[in-house]
Amino acid sequence: MGEVESHPFKPFLPEGAKLLMLGTFPPAEKRWSMKFYYPNFINDMWRIFGHLFFNDRNYFVDSAQKSFRLDLLIPFLEEKGIALFDTATRIRRTKGTASDKDLEIVEETDLLQMLRDLPQCERIVTAGQLATDVACGQFHVSSPNVGDYVAFTFEGRRLRLYRMPSSSRAYPMKLERKAEFYQRVLF
Repeated sequence: MGEVESHPFKPFLPEGAKLLMLGTFPPAEKRWSMKFYYPNFINDMWRIFGHLFFNDRNYFVDSAQKSFRLDLLIPFLEEKGIALFDTATRIRRTKGTASDKDLEIVEETDLLQMLRDLPQCERIVTAGQLATDVACGQFHVSSPNVGDYVAFTFEGRRLRLYRMPSSSRAYPMKLERKAEFYQRVLF
C-alpha cells in the first residue's frame, strides 16, 4: 500500500461559477506538465475544451513545453464560470497509478460545503466512474448514464449532476466523441 497523499491543488472556485467540474484526484506529480487541474499532458480535458470552444483541439496546448497554456486557460475558466476540484482530498495509490481502480479514497471532499461556497452553481460534472460514485453518494442520487444527468435539490436550489466520460486517453473513446458529451453540459 502506498502512502496517503493530500490533494496538491486548492479548489478553483471563480466568483459566480455556475458549473463545478469534479474528477477523482490528480496523477502523481511526476506526471504533471503544469500545477493545475488535468495536469497530465496526455489527458485530453483541455483539448476537449479547445475543440469545443475554439474549434482547435490545441488551443490551450503549449506543444514546445509539452504543457498547457495556463495564461489562456485560467482567464477562460473564470470568464465561463467553471469551477474545478476533485471528489477526494486524500487518497492512497494501491498500484502507483492515477487510475480510479488503483485509488483508495481516504477522505472524500465535502461536496455539500463546496456547493455552499458556490451559491450560483447550477450544474455539476463528474469525469469518471469513481468521481460519479462519490458525488452520487453525497447528493443521495442514483448514477446517471454517461452523457446524461440526474436532477436534485440542495438547500432549495435545483441542480443537475452530469456524468461525463473520463478525459483520460485510457478511456477508449475518440476526443471528438468525448467532446460531443461535454458539449451537452458546457453550452
